[in-house]
Amino acid sequence: MSSELCLYVALLLHYSLLASFTWMALEGFHLYLLLVKVFNIYVRRYLLKLSVVGWGLPAVIVTVVVIIDKGFYGRTPLDSSNVTKVCYITNDKVKMVTTVGLFSLVFLFNLIMFGVIIKWFMGTFYGKEHRQSERNAAKKNIFILLLLMVLLGLTWGLIFFSLGHLNTPVLYIFCIVNSLQGFFIFVYFALTLKKTKGSATTQGTDSQSHTSEN
Repeated sequence: MSSELCLYVALLLHYSLLASFTWMALEGFHLYLLLVKVFNIYVRRYLLKLSVVGWGLPAVIVTVVVIIDKGFYGRTPLDSSNVTKVCYITNDKVKMVTTVGLFSLVFLFNLIMFGVIIKWFMGTFYGKEHRQSERNAAKKNIFILLLLMVLLGLTWGLIFFSLGHLNTPVLYIFCIVNSLQGFFIFVYFALTLKKTKGSATTQGTDSQSHTSEN
């Protein structure tokens, strides 16, 4: 592979990675609006604004790195053996600041969003006026949210919070787990949709029962 082609591959890889991180943060923010502020918020051109941040912020970071020195992108060893090389960031400081730094901020932001959502669940479903069945439903919702938050951030920590070069087993685990990340998010939303339909059906049955009694 030529050095010019390697440069573009490294740029694309870096941009895609940063875009994944920014969309993780936006997903955490979206969950907050969806669950906590569901009836109290309206954002004009919401998807457009999310797209500008989700795709624009990584582009700005990559552009700044290229302007400073495009030599930061090129062939770099994948492990300590220096046998296998990939096209990515060659400077360790740039790699730490732009990837690990951004991921740390996203991870912290998602943890804060998750804490706010858990607090809202506690205040909403654990009041004295709520039945035990509703409390059990709240526990299930909290577990699902915890699972989703793990999928949105913790699995990426396998590679960024490991000390030194990664060995082969950790690389395999990282690739397998994060390849299934989208599938797990799909399962989450499928279960949520199923639960919503079930609740609507139950409410409809209850309404028909009350109407028949009257």
